Amino acid sequence: MAREMRVASYDPAWPARYEKEACVLRVVLGDVLIRSHHVGSTSVPGLPAKPIIDICLEVRGLGALDARNDRMRSLGYVPRGEFGIPGRRYFPKGGDDRTHHVHAYLAGDPNVGRHLAFRDYLRFHPAVAQAYAQVKREASAKHLTDSAGYQAYKNAFIARTLEAALAWAASDYGTD
Repeated sequence: MAREMRVASYDPAWPARYEKEACVLRVVLGDVLIRSHHVGSTSVPGLPAKPIIDICLEVRGLGALDARNDRMRSLGYVPRGEFGIPGRRYFPKGGDDRTHHVHAYLAGDPNVGRHLAFRDYLRFHPAVAQAYAQVKREASAKHLTDSAGYQAYKNAFIARTLEAALAWAASDYGTD
């Protein structure tokens, strides 16, 4: 069975699902983990999303994190290495019925700032979040069982929004 890119209405339980998983990751990863952040669409109140909790981790060392791959497997995560993004460690959980994605970076990696800027920009700009919701619904309708097509459909919107989000974040979250 192919994984479906089905977008669901916002679920107010998503933040609690993040908190629960973040607590488990803190225990399992111990002193390797510095900080965790709820990112992605499930972290934006009111935004429809695929019901997959995205977690961004800041870690002390990628080698130290790699040494804990067996611990991540024990939680149901699949270590995928960089998975196309240099300096990242990616761990999906749930197979074709995904529940979580972990994106881990060294503390201070610019990708952490990108995740947080995008999330915060959508939180502070509801009209942009609603436009993104529409793009996500269209992507799902056109590419329900095509993960690459779903992502490609959203790419232009994400790139434009990320550029605006980074400029906004650089201005100390502006006054707009």
